[in-house]
Amino acid sequence: MSSPTFRPAYLDLSRRELLERAERAVTTLADCRACPRDCGVNRLEDKWAACKTGRHAVVSSAFPHFGEEDPLRGWNGSGTIFFSHCNLRCVFCQNYDISQAVRPGPAAPGSPPDEIAAMMLALQRQGCHNINFVTPEHVVPQVVEALVIAIGHGLHVPIVYNTSAYDSLESLELMDGIVDIYMPDFKYWTVERGRTYLKAENYPDAARAALKEMHRQVGDLVLDASGIAQRGILLRHLVMPGQLDETRAILKWIATELSPNTYLNLMDQYRPAGRVSATRYGEINRRITSTEYAEAQQLARELGLRLDERTPIAQLRVLLRDV
Repeated sequence: MSSPTFRPAYLDLSRRELLERAERAVTTLADCRACPRDCGVNRLEDKWAACKTGRHAVVSSAFPHFGEEDPLRGWNGSGTIFFSHCNLRCVFCQNYDISQAVRPGPAAPGSPPDEIAAMMLALQRQGCHNINFVTPEHVVPQVVEALVIAIGHGLHVPIVYNTSAYDSLESLELMDGIVDIYMPDFKYWTVERGRTYLKAENYPDAARAALKEMHRQVGDLVLDASGIAQRGILLRHLVMPGQLDETRAILKWIATELSPNTYLNLMDQYRPAGRVSATRYGEINRRITSTEYAEAQQLARELGLRLDERTPIAQLRVLLRDV
């Protein structure tokens, strides 16, 4: 359910332009460069490499999500579509069961574009404020072809691109004029930690380039009168135990290279998960301390960033029940 005066960007694209965009997107799967891995496999022949995804995207779940930031979840929820598999290998992934543990092939059948389009339309009918693609980095061509179908059948809510920021500029070009809200997670600043914890040493450079392109496309986050996100970047950063140097570098870069008006969810919910244990990656085998999080918050405020403040959903519904 979007604002009655808001018009998603994709509605300004002609039907012909959307169809041509989808055709171009699908063609790129023959020599896949959908993400910075640059695997070059022919996914049109159902081959795969790092992302373990062939011709069709694998959807893990689709539902109205009330755990997202207030500007996304509102009072009816964010219409999330979670994609399985991932182009990163975060050792601490809290969604490890769907991002890395799922075996490709018959055990995880893909969803053709008409099925994904039907999911979008169903979420819109439920009153969701947006369609929120979670972990879309490796399935951008599939998302574009599904969107063309959904738009043709009346999709009219904003599109949220919920990403690790390990995106190729080629994929972001395909999404230009389609995505209204980018929600990237800037994880690590240094090559060494990208290599160690994400298994992608080029992550920092790729993320910085992707974030600049996202901001170029949509700018700072704009909310309607009810506080619902309409367009712009909503950026996330997960504070990690013992790694405040990463947080400092990332927040300073955001304020100087993107905008001091960037809307930021500074997340404190890290917990050991995935491959992390006392014997493997033991240095991050703990929660962050209140002191670590307070220091991160203080820096964000000093830089003037717009910090996300969560409202309990029951209270939010009361505040907005007449909207």
